[in-house]
Amino acid sequence: MLNTFDILETIRMIQDECLDIRTITMGISLLDCIDPDIDKACRKVYDKITTKAANLVKVGEQIEKEYGIPIVNKRISVTPIAMLAAACPNDNPVKFALALQRAADTCGVNFIGGYSALVQKGFSAGDLALIKSIPEALSVTTNICSSVNVGSSKSGINMDAVKLMGEVILESAKVTADRQCIGPAKLVVFCNAPEDNPFMAGAFHGPGEPDCVINVGVSGPGVVRAAIAKYPDASIDGIADVIKKTAFKVTRMGQLVGSRASQMLGVPFGIVDLSLAPTPAVGDSVAHILEGIGLEQCGTHGTTAALALLNDAVKKGGVMASSNVGGLSGAFIPVSEDQGMIDAALAGTLCLDKLEAMTAVCSVGLDMIVVPGDIPAETISAIIADEAAIGMVNNKTTAVRLIPAIGMQEGDMLEFGGLLGSGPVMPINRKSSAKFISRGGRIPAPMHSIKN
Repeated sequence: MLNTFDILETIRMIQDECLDIRTITMGISLLDCIDPDIDKACRKVYDKITTKAANLVKVGEQIEKEYGIPIVNKRISVTPIAMLAAACPNDNPVKFALALQRAADTCGVNFIGGYSALVQKGFSAGDLALIKSIPEALSVTTNICSSVNVGSSKSGINMDAVKLMGEVILESAKVTADRQCIGPAKLVVFCNAPEDNPFMAGAFHGPGEPDCVINVGVSGPGVVRAAIAKYPDASIDGIADVIKKTAFKVTRMGQLVGSRASQMLGVPFGIVDLSLAPTPAVGDSVAHILEGIGLEQCGTHGTTAALALLNDAVKKGGVMASSNVGGLSGAFIPVSEDQGMIDAALAGTLCLDKLEAMTAVCSVGLDMIVVPGDIPAETISAIIADEAAIGMVNNKTTAVRLIPAIGMQEGDMLEFGGLLGSGPVMPINRKSSAKFISRGGRIPAPMHSIKN
């Protein structure tokens, strides 16, 4: 039975508290598009995507009108392109990126993710060629996102891949320096990457997924912040209960939208990713939630504990609202996309080391962090290695999305606009990690990986 209070509460969440569905993402398998002739493979890729996702944007817009809730992005994720590139080793994988871009233009989606490789235990055919082509692919396209998984709790960390990704990130920033170094803003390096993540830039359609599926990513930091503000004197466990109840309501909205999109598109409903994903908009900040819990500013002592509380409560509330929870599901802390994080970084309260500590208890990792343009590639690799180690040891997904701001130094601001926001250039440790990174090889998986 419809409850008038619940209806009015949802309307208020949408109008005043920045509640939205951040994305509906259609995952599409391209395994049946593999062909040793890269031009034929690209035609198959374009044809399959534009057929499967022909009505994705239209359906998203219809659901927005039907339920009155904003769906910010309509996206597509595809099979890691390195798997397709393996069949045509003498060709430039960038041809696949251009085919994906044409498909994105035709379908009208915001992003396509899956210019990706999974190399946690080593490089197979197609992987190296794709990884080395990432800077070019991201520079000649606008809607393509890329990711590389370099480690897992079961296989350890591929340090050769870690070294290579430091070089790729730096090169990607250089070749897009005339466009605010946008290249690495569309590139994520993972440990324990999930196969059903609907959020960019790390989305790809894993080999274990169905041929086509709809995944939904919800959001609502503003809703959680507003709920906490109503209980200024509650105990910590009381705050946890407030967050759980709020996450339940937000996730139910995602469940509703995902089920409806699945029905209208005629494809299976995959998962709801209940991550709290901030934007630069006023009132839509994860940092402000932490400050609402009782911190003077995000980054001060107690921040990691408050974030652990938030992340756990979001998961507990979300899993009660849907049996389809998956993806990343937690709290994102992308610095440039969160006004509270930006303010804390500018004030010096939030630093790279504190962010690394926070990633041990949240989703996903060091996200949208701007670093000086003269950062050595080895230092980027070492930051990736540290973050991958946190994920590997703790059996969780971690990731790095760093943007070297070419020509900028600490304290400067790099402006992206839109959902990517703007980021202050954060200081880095200038002591060298070059010898460590140059050793190569693989960091073995931890003892607790032996579970069979």
